[in-house]
Amino acid sequence: MTTKTKTLERNGTSKTTGNTSSWHRAFIANSEWPDKDEFLDVIYWARQALGIILGVIWALLPLKGFIGLLLFALVNAGVIYLYFSNFQNVDEEEYGGAWELTKEGFMTSFAGFLVTWIIIYSGLYYE
Repeated sequence: MTTKTKTLERNGTSKTTGNTSSWHRAFIANSEWPDKDEFLDVIYWARQALGIILGVIWALLPLKGFIGLLLFALVNAGVIYLYFSNFQNVDEEEYGGAWELTKEGFMTSFAGFLVTWIIIYSGLYYE
């Protein structure tokens, strides 16, 4: 059984603290992250899922070539940046800056995206 408490911040937002799991806090806005590695793990695995989802979408559209690669990089980095800067409102400097958080797990996400995109696209459009 997990417990959670809410504390009111000066700007009126609430932060969830207590004994909640990392994934539970990942979907709650303005959660506290006492362990930096937990937040980095959430970003890493969210980015992996996003890479696979974008690979499926790009294959179904069907996007190809440099446009698909560029759009993947922009969407992937943009979604993660918006997540940690607007949804979670973390202090980027605690994690080494916005660039460090933005590039966390990017290459493995790119690999998962490419594999998914190539396999599904090839299966749908090549005989």
